[in-house]
Amino acid sequence: MSDFENNSSSETLSCGIDFLTGFWQEKYLQEYIPRGGSKIKFITGRPGSGKTHFLRLMTGLAREEHYKTVSFSANDIWMHDFRDIYVEILEQCNIMDCLEAASQCVIREMGYDPAEIPEGMKFIDYLSQNGAGDPVTRREIRSQLRRLFLDNPLLDNNFALACSMLTGSILGHPILEEQNRDLLLSWLKSDRTIKITQLRALGFYPSRITKYNARNTLRSLAEIIHMGGYSGLFVAIDDMEILASRTSLEVVHYTKMKREDTYESIRQLIDDIDSMHHIFFAYAFDRTLLDNENAGLKSYQALWMRIQNEIVGERFNRFSDMIDLDRLAAQEYSPEVIVAISENIARRRQNSEMMPLDTDEARKLAAQAHTGSFGIAQLIMDAMEVTQNV
Repeated sequence: MSDFENNSSSETLSCGIDFLTGFWQEKYLQEYIPRGGSKIKFITGRPGSGKTHFLRLMTGLAREEHYKTVSFSANDIWMHDFRDIYVEILEQCNIMDCLEAASQCVIREMGYDPAEIPEGMKFIDYLSQNGAGDPVTRREIRSQLRRLFLDNPLLDNNFALACSMLTGSILGHPILEEQNRDLLLSWLKSDRTIKITQLRALGFYPSRITKYNARNTLRSLAEIIHMGGYSGLFVAIDDMEILASRTSLEVVHYTKMKREDTYESIRQLIDDIDSMHHIFFAYAFDRTLLDNENAGLKSYQALWMRIQNEIVGERFNRFSDMIDLDRLAAQEYSPEVIVAISENIARRRQNSEMMPLDTDEARKLAAQAHTGSFGIAQLIMDAMEVTQNV
């Protein structure tokens, strides 16, 4: 991650980059994903091209469009086992928050307004207080839970049953003891310390969540998220170039086997994405992952075959699933845009003596960006720091 990406504010790179972020917001976040589509995008570029900042911008836009958003670095989460990715997504999404929203669907379906229920009071207690907690109404709650979860063909059966029981505990019917609630949550989080036999007392006979079925479980989670009124799930994963790193000093170090398992996991996700709904994945990495023949994407033919056609073409294609930020900069970052970016940086660093670049300096940077080792974003920052120190 570059100094520019660490230090820039959420609006610093809005000039130029909104050519792409605005397009994604309209075509994907507002239209395609809420209507049931799912998508995987790859963002690449030289160091300092603004990849991390781009992910942050898109994550912020996804929140504005009422998505559940998840972001993490491949430096922190193992990528070769999709189970680990699923667990991280589940943790950041807060499954009980999602089920709380789903419980409000049940309340509305039964003709009540969730806003009228006092805070901290369960739905069944509210019904009893108003003389409506009779067996017929309780049966209707169970019927609504079955319709919402168990009869939903988009949900894995085990996932649906666990979510139905947890949502029932939120509503207050059927009653679920706290110990059993924690047990169900532990299973959803793929806690390997629990014994599957412990769940059988609940009439629940699941298998463990593993790297082989975690994509199916994630598909179910996305459906629960959408069920709760969210537009979808947005997942941003940064620093994927660590896969090609040769140093063993990294906290997360990939052997050849783990690296190939990661590529296979991504390949499977690409193949499965059309069967998923309301999910947007964005992976970001330095160009080394494209250029390294021995350890990069080209080293795993099954994955490379699925993405290589995304890299051709002279003009920048906003629909492409492989986004090259260097190519975007070359097309959209005119000297005038570069000056505007530098003005934003200078304005937001009020306590420093950084001065905006002039048009001549911007032209030199635009030319340098075509052949240099760093992206235009880092070059702007470096040039401004030199000006400050003069």
